Amino acid sequence: MNVDAIKQKKLYIFDMDGTIYLGGIPFDFAIRFIKNLRAAGKKVLFFTNNASHTSPFYLKKLERLGYEPTADEIMTSGDVTLAFLQKFRRGKSVYMVATDELIEEYRAAGINILNGSKDRIEKADIVITGFDTSLTYEKLETACRLLREGSEYLSTHPDINCPTEDGFIPDSGAIAALVTASTGKTPTYFGKPYRETVEMIGEVTGFSRDEMCIFGDRLYTDIALGKSFGVCSVLVLSGETQEADVDAAEEKDKPDFTFPSLKEVNDVMFGG
Repeated sequence: MNVDAIKQKKLYIFDMDGTIYLGGIPFDFAIRFIKNLRAAGKKVLFFTNNASHTSPFYLKKLERLGYEPTADEIMTSGDVTLAFLQKFRRGKSVYMVATDELIEEYRAAGINILNGSKDRIEKADIVITGFDTSLTYEKLETACRLLREGSEYLSTHPDINCPTEDGFIPDSGAIAALVTASTGKTPTYFGKPYRETVEMIGEVTGFSRDEMCIFGDRLYTDIALGKSFGVCSVLVLSGETQEADVDAAEEKDKPDFTFPSLKEVNDVMFGG
């Protein structure tokens, strides 16, 4: 694929952690690139698999970091999981291993959330695990017990590590791996790279997949979404994935393009 293909797209989807910022540190070149895209009449969508926070949180964070987002430009794996529950699991009882922020959003949206902090939960239709930065052994024990007793298992996203300015920390996929090791149950994942995500992006934005381009720092989420569903994929090496990982990947799993960071993409599209 010729690099000019990137210039022809209409919707530019950006992963957040490791792609446009690292923890609380913005990449100035990413701010410049996104400003240039908007000036050229392109549409932008910020999509993070990090469901430890909600879209309103990311709106404020991106505003603070200088990205000038609008509310309709932000989507998370938590949003995709919530949409699935509302559409296909309406009325089901749900036990969540997640942050209070995400739990309260789901409860406010009408999901029947079971509270495990006060009473012993005897049964749940669904167990959901995510990137729970308030994780406790009690939460894990409850989730594993419910799954052994027959609850359906869902997870907001499969990311194993979350990049921060201080290095990597365990993410949702690592928590799910622990639960799977204990119970033998593997979750149905949402977020990138799964079909529900690309379908929701299309529904919300109105763009077809051949009009989209996704930028991210992970082969197994960001790039896999593009490769699986016909979306132009651009890997940046400013986060989790290193050049050696790309070299080791099978040809079918490699991105359409690889750049050190969004600075070089900006240089290609706008001349610096």
